[in-house]
Amino acid sequence: MSRRRVVQKRPVPPDSRYNSRLVSMMVRRIMRHGKKSVAHNIVYDALATIEERTGSDPLELFEKAVRNATPLVEVKARRVGGATYQVPMEVRSERGTTLALRWLIHFSRTRSGRSMASRLASELMDAANETGSAVRKREETHRMAEANKAFAHYRY
Repeated sequence: MSRRRVVQKRPVPPDSRYNSRLVSMMVRRIMRHGKKSVAHNIVYDALATIEERTGSDPLELFEKAVRNATPLVEVKARRVGGATYQVPMEVRSERGTTLALRWLIHFSRTRSGRSMASRLASELMDAANETGSAVRKREETHRMAEANKAFAHYRY
């Protein structure tokens, strides 16, 4: 890592269909081997499936799912005098969103189902209802932070 200067964040352009930065971020994270059109199809098919199953706006449900999966605190390992402590740290909003998307995609991939689009749609709907694996992961992260609250003074 260079110590010279901080690299500026590049803004994520919104996607063409929903005009949403969040959808664009999801597409970029689902993409494998540079196949963005395949990733677009997966995300758009998942959102179409959500609209078909629920009859409501898929973008609202998607945003709600991401909000429900976004952690507020996490633990980071901090070494102090030969011992490693799990120190609870607040999560910046950008990192929280990134973690939520990562967890949603990970648990969608591990789900059983026909296509990635249907698995993603199911995981998003579960997360919106606060029952999915990604939401469980967030709660587990919060429990870890709560359990290690005693080491909060080691924060850096």
